[in-house]
Amino acid sequence: MHPALSVIFFTVTSGAGYGLFILLALAHVFGIGDPLTVGEFYTAGILSLVMITAGLLSSTFHLANPKNAWRAVMRFRTSWLSREGVFAIAFYPFAVLYMLGFYINGLELGVPCILFALIGALIALITVFTTGMIYGSLKTIPQWSTSLTPANYILLGLASGATFFTAIRALAGSEVGTIAALAVALVAIAAIGKVIYYFWIGRESITINTATGFTRAVVRLLDTGHTCDTFLNREFGHTIDCAKVGLLRGVVYLLAFALPIILLAMIATQNGGSGLALLAAISIYLGTGVERWLFFAEAKHVVNLYHGRQSC
Repeated sequence: MHPALSVIFFTVTSGAGYGLFILLALAHVFGIGDPLTVGEFYTAGILSLVMITAGLLSSTFHLANPKNAWRAVMRFRTSWLSREGVFAIAFYPFAVLYMLGFYINGLELGVPCILFALIGALIALITVFTTGMIYGSLKTIPQWSTSLTPANYILLGLASGATFFTAIRALAGSEVGTIAALAVALVAIAAIGKVIYYFWIGRESITINTATGFTRAVVRLLDTGHTCDTFLNREFGHTIDCAKVGLLRGVVYLLAFALPIILLAMIATQNGGSGLALLAAISIYLGTGVERWLFFAEAKHVVNLYHGRQSC
């Protein structure tokens, strides 16, 4: 698949924003780590909303006619894209009411504020899941058609959000040992999920026989189709060199997982280090961007089989 920068920015930035909001709500409601200060709450809350909104707006740039984006929410019963849009919209009232309740009640959590926080966190999680299912439901792209796809979207979103939350608290001078340790665990789980995904997509390729369902004899193409520049060839015919794939996977392991884990572990044991926390947040954001570029670049649509490619 052709990697679209607008979609990459959307999934990485919004995923981290939803993850940040989830960590903020859970830390606030269940008292994970030191109590939040007013400045930390609003910094994390506003940053999460900004990241989510920026990501959602960037997703419209990939549309042929962005002004018709509102139609994406009209088929909730059959479309994961529509479900994503509906849940993304439903998230905002609860997030705003949660922050408004904090503004009114201060650090004291009332029952309505707790409900808004938990419902908002749940909707945020569902939204990230629906984003992953947009791709996971596509049987025409074997590398995506797996439950590992939405699972990785959720894990990377939570890992990124936890790292950003650690950075915000560290920059504010608060105790971050517990939050940093939680971030280490989430990043490590996300790393394991990604390793499993890379192992899974390295399985036997889909062939023209399995794609058509005719497996009892060899299927032979009589006409491989045209190779001129069309939407199918441009969007679904992207190829990437195996050596480049290996190199970029190494970058993903380093930036998205290894370096953040090392930095966060240092923060957790030393209970501080705002510079290290900021570096970890930048590293995981850039690493997730590379991971998402590979996610699209490595995907091979079965339509390529009908243009002369032997497997995908």
